[in-house]
Amino acid sequence: MLAGVYYFPTDYGIDISELARALEERGYDALFVCEHTHIPKSRRTPFPGGGELPKKYKHTHDPFVALSFAAAATRSLKLGTGIALIPQREPIVTAKSVASLDQMSNGRFIFAIGGGWNVDEMENHGARYETRFKLLRERVLAMKALWTQEEAQFHGEFVNFDPVWMYPKPKQRPHPPVLIGGESDHTIKRVVEFGDGWFPRPRKGWEPKNAVARLNEAAKAAGRDPASLPITVFAAPADREKLVPYREAGIHRVLFEVPDVSRDEILRIIDKNAPLVAELAAER
Repeated sequence: MLAGVYYFPTDYGIDISELARALEERGYDALFVCEHTHIPKSRRTPFPGGGELPKKYKHTHDPFVALSFAAAATRSLKLGTGIALIPQREPIVTAKSVASLDQMSNGRFIFAIGGGWNVDEMENHGARYETRFKLLRERVLAMKALWTQEEAQFHGEFVNFDPVWMYPKPKQRPHPPVLIGGESDHTIKRVVEFGDGWFPRPRKGWEPKNAVARLNEAAKAAGRDPASLPITVFAAPADREKLVPYREAGIHRVLFEVPDVSRDEILRIIDKNAPLVAELAAER
């Protein structure tokens, strides 16, 4: 089982290039970065975690810019969005960013995506909470067309364009894997319809064996090979015993948190977890 990390790449945090190099040197598989374009001052949408919204949500760098610096500082580390908020991202520009980063990183990009939770944030981008997943679906399908077709076009309810040329194409073929975030049965339906993997969080009651069985059942019903839909678990516990069920269930990758603390504290944390990362990789 592979092990990487996720991190909010803030303007006051550890330099993303230094973090990426440190992870690669210690044998971590991947670095995924979180995204919020902005946070509306109204705070009309409650924070799902309860209480005050953490400072880091207001201070994140653009994920593609941050990952470009991480890519330039490394050679083998996988680079992911965790998650990119697709209802807030124009699809042609985003498709270009994905393809460019994948080319320049020599095919190391992983595109984990989601619909988002902050209603007023997405409304500032012209998206509506009630239709965000319909919008997400069309934008993903449109981006896949742009990545794979020489003269791409798309005609939907939310996305509409006549034949276009868009280069570069991604380094990975047919394109970087699109992992879809969420835990619900609706999420699993999206994964098997237009995704390339699942990106769940281990929320209360989430059990790896049952989760894998749910995805496998849905994949087979849709005529897809379950092996083509790997699972990367966001915010997995960095605990050897707690990860045993993940490994036994066949989870592909787990992501540990890099918290919003000082540079030195972050380096101590990734040093502490490095033996566990190596052990998990050796058990594959």
